[in-house]
Amino acid sequence: MTPNPHPLWPLFDLRIRSERLVLRLPTDDDLVALAAVAQAGVHPSDEMPFDVPWTALPSPAFEHGFIQYHWSRRASWTPDDWVLELMIELDGRPIGTQGMGAREFRVLRTVHTGSWLGQAYQGRGFGKEMRAAMVGFAFEGLGADVAETEAYVENERSIGVSRAVGYEPNGVGRSAHGDTARDKVRFRLTRAAWFAQARPPISIEGLDRCRELFGIDGAPDPPGG
Repeated sequence: MTPNPHPLWPLFDLRIRSERLVLRLPTDDDLVALAAVAQAGVHPSDEMPFDVPWTALPSPAFEHGFIQYHWSRRASWTPDDWVLELMIELDGRPIGTQGMGAREFRVLRTVHTGSWLGQAYQGRGFGKEMRAAMVGFAFEGLGADVAETEAYVENERSIGVSRAVGYEPNGVGRSAHGDTARDKVRFRLTRAAWFAQARPPISIEGLDRCRELFGIDGAPDPPGG
């Protein structure tokens, strides 16, 4: 348990730990350092892997939009419509974010994930590790039944991470990107498939005080339950 739990927003005390990484909600001070990681580069300049081209904004629009987005995730949270945007920490330093959202989770038990990782930290297995940690949290901590994600067809890194974590193809969709329509590949991972094979262990701290915020009561059923 966190030595000094946050008196108002227990999500600040949530920790998901994997072999090398810690996933936690960033404070406002953390967001300053996190923004610097994003400004240093997330993807090649001739690519845009995001629906909203936030990485292409000039200063100070970038800084303003970056912190407003994270503030908005806190301010708009309800048990029936939430987005958990966690900072990825490596040896005490931020290297990216791993997000997960859901609507009507108590009924649908379905989550959607998205992430970014600083270019300096890519190609070292962190993308797979942080996604697996978040999906493990969804299944093992929240009792999710399904995890979904999607990526533009040319985003080979994201697609590779999804396949490596165990997602299965789930069709193709389209998104408007400015004046251009772009195809996306969709992926789906079920609770049964997650528990059907051995997974790298994770530890979850501070979840009990957060359960109501996620729209759940008590611990999830055990695998196969």
